[in-house]
Amino acid sequence: MIIITGASRGIGAGVARHLAGRGAHLVLTARRAEPLEQIAKQLRSSTTRVLTACVDVAERTGAFDLAARAMNEFGRIDGLVLNAQSFRPVTELLEVTPTDLELLMSTGPAAALWYMQAVVPQMRVAGRGRIVTMGSALGLTGAAGYGPYGASKEAIRSLTRTAASEWGRHGITVNCVLPASAGHRAPADDDGDPARAEAFRAMYANNPIGRDGDAEHDIAPLIAFLLSDASSYITGQTIAADGGGILRA
Repeated sequence: MIIITGASRGIGAGVARHLAGRGAHLVLTARRAEPLEQIAKQLRSSTTRVLTACVDVAERTGAFDLAARAMNEFGRIDGLVLNAQSFRPVTELLEVTPTDLELLMSTGPAAALWYMQAVVPQMRVAGRGRIVTMGSALGLTGAAGYGPYGASKEAIRSLTRTAASEWGRHGITVNCVLPASAGHRAPADDDGDPARAEAFRAMYANNPIGRDGDAEHDIAPLIAFLLSDASSYITGQTIAADGGGILRA
């Protein structure tokens, strides 16, 4: 059984579809019930068992409540995909507010830690666990306007490495994926921000593969591998699924 946070759209939904296609049972979280239930309804048409929960990932008690509910329903927690995190508009560092920073840190590295704390005790008992976190190339490149977001993602990568060091002897691996799939956030030409729309086009025009990643078919297979037994000797790593985009950073 795999827990996926932020599963109602984008990468989280793509990962849920891909894992369901492989026969995994899932616990899916998001902030809004309606889109989450739409995804769950699609997946339940197969043999996949799906449990949904509307939670605020920043709330530590919510993570522990969800883990307890998952254990009651499935009796085990095999994997955790930490996809959920709030996003703030592009902002220069001098304009960043305490609210901006607090939101990104509470829903990013803090939430990742709370969910790890909630599931790892069960994984240790089982002698096996797989945790996949989500970083961003923006944290590596220091892209202008993305300071707090990049910093939060680098904090997640740091937690990933520490968790891998502490829990590897218990059969628990922890790895970080840098995904490129941003199609669900790409602005349209007529949304009032043509400069940002052009930036997205330029980004993928300069990508070695030349396109955005598909969440289900390009990003999710890597995550599925990191959740599998085939990855049992891989931990503490950062792996980009971005069509080689990081080569152009």
